Amino acid sequence: MGDSGPDVLAVQQRLRDLGYWALAPDGTYGSSTKQAVYALQKASGIGRNGRVDTATRAALDQGVVPRSRTGAGEAVEIDLDRQLLLAVEGGRVRAVINASSGNGETFTVTDKKTGTETEYRARTPRGSFRVYLEDDKNHESTLELGSMWRPKYFHGGIAVHGSGSIPPFPASHGCVRVSNSAMNWLWDTWGLPIGTPVTVY
Repeated sequence: MGDSGPDVLAVQQRLRDLGYWALAPDGTYGSSTKQAVYALQKASGIGRNGRVDTATRAALDQGVVPRSRTGAGEAVEIDLDRQLLLAVEGGRVRAVINASSGNGETFTVTDKKTGTETEYRARTPRGSFRVYLEDDKNHESTLELGSMWRPKYFHGGIAVHGSGSIPPFPASHGCVRVSNSAMNWLWDTWGLPIGTPVTVY
């Protein structure tokens, strides 16, 4: 983080050419580039340290990219084992995005009106869904579970949404977090309209 120069620019361009989502190459290793490196490391099955070390450079050179499981049309795939979100077009992976899903831990929510406590497990469900609701703003959870930037809901209260914290491991209450800038791209450039298929595996 913080390094700059032609080597960083070359890494950024290679990540972009392979389809790992990040902001436009600028020669400075910032948080967006780190998110793309995390995604490459996850796809490659190597250590998720966010650094371009020997193993990561080898993965870049080999052109490691995850394969889609979806056929025709646009779709989102969420790979829980590798913690990746794939934007897919006609069976081709358009973008690979670092993601963080439910961490499997239990948490308790208190009803503000009754004081009743309910225990939940932070789980992202597997299966086939579709985007059915969206909120084009920063949504504060009614259960006081934090902020969700521009959420796209696909199963009950479970959504793909932007966040300021996308570690390279499961960390959410069940939603699928991506960076705020990646969420902006999904909304403003790629589309992700209501009805888009979402496959979680």
